[in-house]
Amino acid sequence: MNATTSNRPHALPAPPLREYYSRVLAYIAVAASIAAGTHAQHFAYSILWMVPYALLYPHLAHHLSLRFKRNHPQRTTLALLFVDALHCGAALALLGFSVVPSLMCLLTLAFSSLVIGGLRHMGLALLVALSGTLLSCALIDLQINPQSPALVSLVSIVFTTLYICITAYFVHQQGLRLAQVRSEIKREQEKAARLARNLAKYLSPQVWESIFSGKKSVRLETQRKKLTVFFSDIKGFTELSEELEAEALTDLLNSYLNEMSKICLKYGGTIDKFIGDSVMVFFGDPSSKGAKKDAVAAVSMAIAMRKHMKVLRQQWRSQGITKPLEIRMGLNTGYCTVGNFGADTRMDYTIIGRDVNLASRLESAAEAGEILISHETYSLVKDLIMCRDKGQIGVKGFTRPVQIYQVVDFRRDLGATSSYVEHELPGFSMYLDTNGIQNFDKERVIQALHQAAEKLRDKVIM
Repeated sequence: MNATTSNRPHALPAPPLREYYSRVLAYIAVAASIAAGTHAQHFAYSILWMVPYALLYPHLAHHLSLRFKRNHPQRTTLALLFVDALHCGAALALLGFSVVPSLMCLLTLAFSSLVIGGLRHMGLALLVALSGTLLSCALIDLQINPQSPALVSLVSIVFTTLYICITAYFVHQQGLRLAQVRSEIKREQEKAARLARNLAKYLSPQVWESIFSGKKSVRLETQRKKLTVFFSDIKGFTELSEELEAEALTDLLNSYLNEMSKICLKYGGTIDKFIGDSVMVFFGDPSSKGAKKDAVAAVSMAIAMRKHMKVLRQQWRSQGITKPLEIRMGLNTGYCTVGNFGADTRMDYTIIGRDVNLASRLESAAEAGEILISHETYSLVKDLIMCRDKGQIGVKGFTRPVQIYQVVDFRRDLGATSSYVEHELPGFSMYLDTNGIQNFDKERVIQALHQAAEKLRDKVIM
């Protein structure tokens, strides 16, 4: 004969108090039935002691629950339910199995256990009540009196109905409040998701994912890893910035960085930062496929960026930017210190070290459209990528000359079996990668080339 222990509804008592009030109502119903039966001389005066006991026990149970429920809430609730079930079983025997009061006691117990824990709790509570009945029958001189006077039946039904209605009202209010809380939680989750998506744009996707998945902790810590580091910038961008308006320059720079970022993420690079027109990327952290595969992915990304610049130049030319912009790139492979640098209140996930500086120096030494790599990177990619030996150069910050190589292209794309065709002249730019064209797009590409050729012939004839 217990009450619900759900989440606190708005403007309702706290869960322990609601449980306390419901238990008081349930035991009052039993006490009222006994008092009415005794008044009608249906029950013997020997069970009249049950009235004060029924009125006092809920207060005792409430104090016990406050003492033990803090540490073991589920166990305490279940234990009190079983005590209520024992009381119900004993009451059935002491009432002589009077039909209406007995049924009301069982109904109250079943309703309470259903509210608390469902069918499983109801089944357990009824079994405990049966045990209590059998134990009481064994201990007392049982006098079966199944008849129920009208007064006893009326009082039992009225008080039990009152208990069920009040408890049901509590449960209904809890359901409304729970629905409201769930709605609020959903809105907060959606808000947090939008905020997380916005914040994710300030971090590399790999770093963001590793933080939100719990793989990396947000604290000042670093580690040594073998990484391939990439730097690039636009040759002549400073001069261009003096010629263009700020809005046009911003649009050009954002479109360039957006396209380069897509290529970087395609090859699995971790974008460290953008510094004006410069891009810094590294491969090998937070996840790595091995030093060789990381180096190949980095150089492959650089080649893809160089090729994609032909497309961007054509777009910029249509916007009135005739200056042939080119990017220069430098890559190096070596052990770097990677992790969170800064302060407890403001961190930056980045890399430092001698090999990072070398990659930056190689980028500065590269010509327009050139990709320079160190000997360490070359040794990892030479079997897949053709490189030209450019000898040794002096690099600021390094006491000895550094051996460098110029990246030509993938070996599979060189020679008679080249998978791409590219050419660029004033008013004409073409980059055709046959490996990248799907079968269902071939006819469209051929048709576009035919149309371009016809227009060119008409122009020459005129």
